[in-house]
Amino acid sequence: MKLIIAIVQDQDVPSLMDDLTEKEFRVTKLASTGGFLRSGNTTLLLGVEDEKVDGVIGIIEDNCKTREITTSLLTVSMPGDTYIPYPLEVKVGGATLFILDVERFVKI
Repeated sequence: MKLIIAIVQDQDVPSLMDDLTEKEFRVTKLASTGGFLRSGNTTLLLGVEDEKVDGVIGIIEDNCKTREITTSLLTVSMPGDTYIPYPLEVKVGGATLFILDVERFVKI
């Protein structure tokens, strides 16, 4: 058995959760926040049998697409407290997966 920890962007979660539960995967949803853009993320925990890991990864790939957004990066223009917003294009979305071996699974 494996534990899949999937960190995905909030806007990808509804369709991803629908697809995972439709395929009868049990999912635990945790709210989290990204460090770089400080945007809302969701962390999903899935306990999956070894032979079904590739299927879960496929579902996540289908639902979590990378896209570009423009955000502001504040830069110092002159000494003091004057800041000029600097537009910056960054890629967001996709998913970050951690797949761990589960030594023991107990459901009570």
